[in-house]
Amino acid sequence: MYLYKILSTVLFLCALPFYAIFRAFEGKYIYGWKEKLGKFEDPNLGERVIMYHGVSVGEVIALENLIKKTRETFPDYKIVVTTGTKTGQEIAQKKYSEIADYISYFPFDITICVKSFLDKINPSVVLIAETELWPTFSEYCKKRNIPLFVINGRISDATFKTYKYLKFFFKQIFKNYTEVLTQSNEDKEKFVAIGSPIERTIVMKNLKFDVKKVDSDIQIGQDCGRIIIAGSTHKGEDEIILDVFSQLKKEFSDIKLLLAPRHLTRLDSVKELVRKTGIAFGQRSLNDMFYDKDIIILDTMGELSKMYQICDFAFIGGSFSKTGGHNPLEAVVYNKPAISGPSIHNFRDIYWILGRSNAGKVVKTKEELKEYMHKLLSDYDFYAQACNDCKSVFEDQQGALDFVINKLKEIL
Repeated sequence: MYLYKILSTVLFLCALPFYAIFRAFEGKYIYGWKEKLGKFEDPNLGERVIMYHGVSVGEVIALENLIKKTRETFPDYKIVVTTGTKTGQEIAQKKYSEIADYISYFPFDITICVKSFLDKINPSVVLIAETELWPTFSEYCKKRNIPLFVINGRISDATFKTYKYLKFFFKQIFKNYTEVLTQSNEDKEKFVAIGSPIERTIVMKNLKFDVKKVDSDIQIGQDCGRIIIAGSTHKGEDEIILDVFSQLKKEFSDIKLLLAPRHLTRLDSVKELVRKTGIAFGQRSLNDMFYDKDIIILDTMGELSKMYQICDFAFIGGSFSKTGGHNPLEAVVYNKPAISGPSIHNFRDIYWILGRSNAGKVVKTKEELKEYMHKLLSDYDFYAQACNDCKSVFEDQQGALDFVINKLKEIL
């Protein structure tokens, strides 16, 4: 560990100016460099501070309900949220600006940076999402008697193949962690295999499954056919969905489509695409119903999550673009199977869990999407099993949020 600190510091100091020049030539900025160096103004948070870290978008999103619950449960504590990437920082600022007391970047894992960061933040406890293992940061938390947890811990198969050869190194790091709380038994076994003490490696389940139903009375004529929801669609995806729906409609005359563009600034172009299909359509904002429409565009704000309760299954957008997908659990929580395209990096772990049953399906092409939708519409036994799988997945995975809150109650 001592050798790591020396080598990492030397390499960091040597590489930083070259990296800065390289970024400058690319026309890019080193985002958060002052914060990462520990050179930020002291926020004067006091002695009661709960710190959460999510390196990027997926981890930051996963922490949302937990951070909100923490604010409710520990009103006398300040909440700090840190990220490692620019996109993660943007999401954190958007989601937590009115919840967290301070939002910043995680420090470089160099002694001078870590010490400066901890001096100013002075956390009472640190909870790091998923698989962030920092030798220097964890060492100084240990020296300062700051409880340090990995929460929602997971290790992908690809990462595990590399990490298992470095067990001698990670074993020393894990000595600094209070506990490692994992998403599943499989993840627990992986952490133990790379050096985490078995007695301090515990399954907490998955935070992302702590999604609540938004039950409400919806009047849209949902009793006159089977409804497919295409939720949070991005540019290029509406064309895919409309083409697939138009083809399926020829065989399954009862199906209806609720099309929900992610950004309503695209509403005019989406309406034009729907108009070209020749299928009767309406708009939610005009109170149009499925009684006399086969497609309704959801052009109102804040209604999508509750709409999933009326569908038979859902396509989750942002997955045939490079967006990285949106949360399929908003549909699955209502026992409705979810389908996504191949771009799912924001929710890859969720789809890994869903994909072990028929609760969720990732398709690679428009043709695969059509074939899978056809199966859900034509094979009633398969569809019933998929719906039941949704229920089983949630029953198996929920409880992570309360698990972490109870851990905090034990130490604060």
